[in-house]
Amino acid sequence: MIAIDTLRQHTLVSLELLGIASFVVSGVLAALRKKMDVVGICVCGFLTAFGGGTLRDVLIDRRPFFWVEHQAVLIGALAMCLACATLFKRRHLERSERWLQVPDAVGLGLFCATGVQLSWQMGQPPVVAIMMGVITGTFGGVLRDLVCNEIPSLFRDHRPYALCALAGGVGYALLRQFDTAEWVPVAVCAVLSMGTRLLTLWTDFKLPSVDTR
Repeated sequence: MIAIDTLRQHTLVSLELLGIASFVVSGVLAALRKKMDVVGICVCGFLTAFGGGTLRDVLIDRRPFFWVEHQAVLIGALAMCLACATLFKRRHLERSERWLQVPDAVGLGLFCATGVQLSWQMGQPPVVAIMMGVITGTFGGVLRDLVCNEIPSLFRDHRPYALCALAGGVGYALLRQFDTAEWVPVAVCAVLSMGTRLLTLWTDFKLPSVDTR
């Protein structure tokens, strides 16, 4: 039992680390497009990487926060912000709108999976666990866009984002009803969220606008 709990914890931490790295890149690219200084770059990267997970932990009353408990990860994320700001060249920024979507989709899938899994393990109802996955995966990007003085893309670009996370969360909840290995619903949630987001970007599928006339 102890070995299983340890493996479960290591899996969650590994997914969190991958998600953090993806969202750091997303935040740095957004900050560089706005020509922010080094402080702005680090703040934007931090909020993108840790904002959704922090909000999740506040809502489910989980302490300490991930970046407080793992301060080495916080330092590593800030160092990654500085490294990305140094390495990314102008030609990268010219294509950053497209670049921004890829790490953002990866982070969405990974963070959605960790959010659902963590909430589920704490005994939250399935609907709450799914919502925690959506919040974990999407609200870092919301904070990133607000800091960049933009209407969050979650609300304005009409391409499914939160719905992709919702699909992953529902897939997780459905698979937990069957006798499958614990990693299976986590993997399906991450792949489903990330895959549907990338698919909507590739096909340029957009949700219809609400006609108020």
